[in-house]
Amino acid sequence: MITKITGRVVSVAIETLTLAVGAFEYEVLIPEFARRHLQGKVNEEIALHTIEYLEGNSVGSKLTPRLIGFLNEYEREFFDLICTVDGVGVKKALRAMVRPVSDVATSIEEQDTKTLSALPGIGPATAERMIAKLRRKMPKFALLVARDEVSGVLDAAPDVVRETFDALLSLGHSESDARNRVDKVLAVKKKFKDSSEMLTAIYDQSARGK
Repeated sequence: MITKITGRVVSVAIETLTLAVGAFEYEVLIPEFARRHLQGKVNEEIALHTIEYLEGNSVGSKLTPRLIGFLNEYEREFFDLICTVDGVGVKKALRAMVRPVSDVATSIEEQDTKTLSALPGIGPATAERMIAKLRRKMPKFALLVARDEVSGVLDAAPDVVRETFDALLSLGHSESDARNRVDKVLAVKKKFKDSSEMLTAIYDQSARGK
């Protein structure tokens, strides 16, 4: 299974990207939010985290192997979760991903059916199923603010962010309060080596009334 591919961007189309890897060129399906970021990367080397799947009807027709590419592993993990919702599947999930992962995750977490229903191919019924199945799994994805998704890099390692978020929950903070506190301390753009250091910064910031 191909889980990551690195190469030079040859071209970017509406739904696909062509990547040159050595003597080969690969066509990779990409969601719209990734296309907007990658369309200015022609002739640059990039790395995509990928999912493989077989396209076509398994009964009496040819199956075509396909690659779907994402800017980082968290987008890939999120996409995998969306595909588990009844009535979604790979093609519909790919078409629906026109907004950054953090936006969609926040809409699911906040049970915002209106915003979810506006995604291509996602009507009110599917939006309700997404919320019912995924809401409790969304906090860590909602923490991936837009600037982090674009760069693929956090001011703290992703594990540190998740550990800090979990620690705040164990200390009695609500999910929304914990996320807001993490977002605020990340906005300072300081590097945090572990969750203890990040928690100290969060409470120092709170003590200063920021």
